[in-house]
Amino acid sequence: MKSMRMGMAAMLVALTAIGAAIKIPAIIGSVALDSFPALLAGALLGGSGGAAVASIGHLLSALLGGMPLGPLHFFIAGEMALLAFIFSALYRKGKRWQAGLLFVLGNAFAAPLPFIFLMGKAFYVAIVPSLFIGSVLNAIIAYIVIPRLASLIAPILSKAGAGQ
Repeated sequence: MKSMRMGMAAMLVALTAIGAAIKIPAIIGSVALDSFPALLAGALLGGSGGAAVASIGHLLSALLGGMPLGPLHFFIAGEMALLAFIFSALYRKGKRWQAGLLFVLGNAFAAPLPFIFLMGKAFYVAIVPSLFIGSVLNAIIAYIVIPRLASLIAPILSKAGAGQ
């Protein structure tokens, strides 16, 4: 069962790389579809799986984008891991809309707050609309895909768990 979960997490990290390659032009840089695999992992694999996919996926996405914020991406990876973990906790408790809303608001407005002190208020004001659009798009994709994947993956996970 553990190898099955790790394999699924690895596939979701790979999906993050594919999502990172899909760029939508934005005010600063571009919006990528790289967060929804972490939300899928959180819903399907739990908080630790979602956090791992979110942090590794963000770093992979940042590498593919040229690491524009340098080592600050490690801080952002931690923020993404926390958001995915909280999303998972709420989603798995049945508070699905609250989970999505918290992810969108947390990713778009709360996560970039430290950058006010590092890069100034203008950077924050410029990046928030792009992050908001990206967060909404990633959440919508996750909410479309999660129920479909859950119906396919749940039997596989239950079989793998029964075999132990």
